[in-house]
Amino acid sequence: MPGEGLVNTFKQSSAKTPSPACSPSDSSAYVQVGTHAAMTFSIERRIEFRDTDAAGIVHFSAFFPMMEAAEHAMLRSLGIPVLPESATRLADGTELPPVTWPRIAANCRYCTAARFDDLLRIEVQVKRIGNTSIEYHCRFRRAEELIAEGTLTAVCCYLNHDSEPGAEGHLTKTPIPDSIRKLLTRHQ
Repeated sequence: MPGEGLVNTFKQSSAKTPSPACSPSDSSAYVQVGTHAAMTFSIERRIEFRDTDAAGIVHFSAFFPMMEAAEHAMLRSLGIPVLPESATRLADGTELPPVTWPRIAANCRYCTAARFDDLLRIEVQVKRIGNTSIEYHCRFRRAEELIAEGTLTAVCCYLNHDSEPGAEGHLTKTPIPDSIRKLLTRHQ
């Protein structure tokens, strides 16, 4: 079942020293703002056999779908649908336009090996919110050990559905709606 083995958690991020095996490429990922630290969203995921190579080590490509799953879990936790067909109204009355978030860039830097059956915590923090795009910083940890870190950049688009059955939809780049921007800043 999709999402199986995922556990949502929230924590205050703090200025922790990263693993010596992988010093941070950008210290802003560990920034504390005033007396209130930024909120980091995280999920836990157990490494499955399908994620590994013949030696039982996580294949480099497996980190990208895990980053995407963590991003989607974070969006859902904020009430932002991943692939809406129409506007969404939150419990507080806020209306969210029907936008989706295709990727325009992704990268990952590997610090140490993760292996079959490891339990990893995948942390997601909003690194930058632009006019039409958002950049996430993701960290993979086994306990407190930094395994890998990467970024995802997505652009905000309306998904236009054609009215004909079987017709393909098309994307139209749009500025991030203020209602969604406000929600995303919770993890910045």
